[in-house]
Amino acid sequence: MRVALLGYGVVGSEVARALVEHADDLAARAGARLELVGVAVRDASRPREGVGTVVPADLLTEDAQGLVDRADLVVEVMGGIEPPRSLIRRAIASGASVVTANKALLAAHGPELFEAADAAGVDLSFEAAVAGAIPIVRPVRESLAGDHVRRVLGIVNGTTNYVLDQMATYGVELEDAVKEAQGLGYAEADPTADVEGFDAAAKAAILASLAFHTRVSIDQVAREGITGVTSADVTAAAQTGYVIKLLAIAEQTAEGVSARVHPALVPAEHPLAAVRGAFNAVFVEADGAGPLMFYGQGAGGRPTASAVLGDLVSAARDRLAGGKGAYESAYASLPVLPADAAVTRYQVRLVVADRPGVLAQVAGVLADHGVSIDTVRQAVDEVPAPFTPGDGSAGSAHLLLTTHAAREASLASTVEALRGIEPVHQITSVLRVEGV
Repeated sequence: MRVALLGYGVVGSEVARALVEHADDLAARAGARLELVGVAVRDASRPREGVGTVVPADLLTEDAQGLVDRADLVVEVMGGIEPPRSLIRRAIASGASVVTANKALLAAHGPELFEAADAAGVDLSFEAAVAGAIPIVRPVRESLAGDHVRRVLGIVNGTTNYVLDQMATYGVELEDAVKEAQGLGYAEADPTADVEGFDAAAKAAILASLAFHTRVSIDQVAREGITGVTSADVTAAAQTGYVIKLLAIAEQTAEGVSARVHPALVPAEHPLAAVRGAFNAVFVEADGAGPLMFYGQGAGGRPTASAVLGDLVSAARDRLAGGKGAYESAYASLPVLPADAAVTRYQVRLVVADRPGVLAQVAGVLADHGVSIDTVRQAVDEVPAPFTPGDGSAGSAHLLLTTHAAREASLASTVEALRGIEPVHQITSVLRVEGV
């Protein structure tokens, strides 16, 4: 079978190497020889590692469309929306099966691509698009097809997990931890897609669509990155038995599907709290199977290439059998809920006047907005420089409130109300609590 490879970056070069070096093994597993017939790049004259030694130089081409037209299987690892979208549509129209690692493309244009693939009777596989080497797409889509998935919690971005882990372990500030991640190759020169949660949001959209048989686009995922997380937040989390993680969360409620990405406090005893460094993990809660966790390397050339090659072998087998693999399941078509409909617990840190009755006043504001307090911690400290109490008090109190579950909308209105009362000098942070 003729394989066209679109892209020769970190992942593409590893896919090409494996197709050449392990050709016999892959042929035995797929049932047919997987012949790499070309690699589409922007500039075929530029020197590239492995080209001319592992991968024959004459396989490189700048004619991506012509390459797609003569392939049985197309692997897209270019990234971005265009030209990958047009090339995948062209491949499907020509009857080729497609394997992609492009989460941004699937989150934005997945439905149209899946519809086209189904109509053409070809595979569109994307295991590598969600969590690198971690097998999560196939288990959710196929192994749990007879179960009812209720919730998916995922650490699906290795860069942010590394940054938060460095902050928790060594007490470094976020900016310094990001620079370390860049130095190690975990983060790009522009880390916005990672630290602002765009990468995780694309993966959350894919996970929600898979788990709940409902099309969810990236525009429907509530997103908040980690740039607002401070070392003080990390310290406060540890003191109360939590670890801060950037989570991609998808859950089904009686009202519909909720999908969101944000920093969250995870109990120290939860399996996700132990995910260190640049590793990823996805925690699935299902009615029959119960809690399941999938853990491993979520990025990098070889780990991601492993998932790509697994899809490629499966697609080859399907073509030999004269059919296609699992198709997109969007039969449920549940409503996708707005961000303010999410229900979870919260931890709020405040600086307030240190005098009798303040806690009761704060609790009253929460009660007025339908939010109840689970626990309260208090530490007396000196008044921060900007604040000068008018009651003769010599200091301020730092309150840490953990709430019971409440709607996002109720919490948002509560925070605004707290900002407006005299005893509250500052709301230091508001973090959601997940995994309890």
